[in-house]
Amino acid sequence: MTATRVRFAPSPTGYFHVGSARSALFNWFVARQADDGVFLLRIEDTDADRNREEWVDGIVEAMEWLGLHADEGPFRQSDNAPAHQAAIDQLFAGGYLYFCDCTGDAVQSRKGDNKTPGYDGFCRDRGLERSATTGIRFKTPLEGGTTVRDLIRGDVEFSHSVIDDFIIAKSSGAVLFALANVVDDRNDRITHVIRGEEHLPNTPKQILLWEALNAVTGVATPTPVYAHLPLLVNEQRKKLSKRKDPVATEQYRDEGYLPEAFVNYLALLGWSPRGDEEKVPVAQLIAEFRLEDVSHSPAFFDVKKLQHLNGEYIREMPLEQFIAHSMPWVSPDPAAWSPSALSLPWRPEQFDYERYATIAPLVQERISLMSEIAPMIDFLFLPEPPMDAEAFAKSVAKDETARVILRELAAELSTTSWDRDTLHACVVGVGERHEWNLRKTQAPVRCAVTGKLVGPPLFESMELLGRDETIRRIVDAAERAS
Repeated sequence: MTATRVRFAPSPTGYFHVGSARSALFNWFVARQADDGVFLLRIEDTDADRNREEWVDGIVEAMEWLGLHADEGPFRQSDNAPAHQAAIDQLFAGGYLYFCDCTGDAVQSRKGDNKTPGYDGFCRDRGLERSATTGIRFKTPLEGGTTVRDLIRGDVEFSHSVIDDFIIAKSSGAVLFALANVVDDRNDRITHVIRGEEHLPNTPKQILLWEALNAVTGVATPTPVYAHLPLLVNEQRKKLSKRKDPVATEQYRDEGYLPEAFVNYLALLGWSPRGDEEKVPVAQLIAEFRLEDVSHSPAFFDVKKLQHLNGEYIREMPLEQFIAHSMPWVSPDPAAWSPSALSLPWRPEQFDYERYATIAPLVQERISLMSEIAPMIDFLFLPEPPMDAEAFAKSVAKDETARVILRELAAELSTTSWDRDTLHACVVGVGERHEWNLRKTQAPVRCAVTGKLVGPPLFESMELLGRDETIRRIVDAAERAS
């Protein structure tokens, strides 16, 4: 029996796309289902003009964040250059390749009004030799076709008449994706190739190369099992755009999505476990996942749904775990990981851990993202609450009764007991004297104390802020609005 070996092979040309994260996850599922399964990470870095080392680091860090730990690698495709060149030599010896010096303009000039895409085979029988201007092309059979047996899409037929003699190496000697990918998959003993549907048109070319290498090496290595995952689309049902849509996995991490929630949501993009539950532990996802059950229809990447699911995961966390997990968003350690875009409104010395730990359970009930914590509690650590001007105008400045209530409340708070229930009763009593219900009365008080009209429970916030500071803010708000 052949051990299950899958690979995730991203190119380091940008942020870690959510579609790539989904592909990595489904590969990881297949590997984890097998007792002897291997999940291999291979960085396909042969495009030197576009690769950047920070993108490599981003891929590895994002995968670690998601818990998709590689059993082998990360390897660099560029390290396999000798094997790629050896394959070219073997394919030349077997008569499968030829040199070509055609430019794109020359090909188009020969075609004239013929708009059929692809190369016209002009150099196929010219017998050119290697030079500084010759690339290398594969001789696609002139007749017949190649069948891609795909676990998700079934059998997909490709006629050789629509597959041109494709380039496998540039005139510079740089080996291109089609050949490098096949050589590496053969050497890495890959049994399953699971990737996005954009690679489906490449697959018959890679099968042709695979079979040619079998012939010239005399080693009949089976082609992998293929599975091409459905496209991810936005709410307009258009392909996710790097320019218009939030597609960077690192962005979701930095906004405060939990890796467990993100993995759970990625698993539901094109596939679903048994039952009606959408919040499913990873062990169950691994056990139930089947490539054959993945839909070939486009999958909607619904950020709102993801955020809702993340909120459910946050609220289920034990309080101590929530506090520990939230620390990078409230008091980051300079020596440890912290969200890359984080800019806290308070200085480190202004943060009070005990005060935060007291309000944390109230915050945990109200957020969907960890990044929502800081603006919800900033009033506790700053000498002045960041004031929402629109909220202040609406709840305090435009209503004389609101200002009267604030002044009366400040007077009563100076002598009352300082606990949540007493503060609640005090606010209710002052409001009733002016025939205001609690909801209406709370608005100017909350705005004066926290600077906003939404946030943690008001009376717990007042109790935690303290008598002197609470009264000072209430009096200040009334005076500013006068």
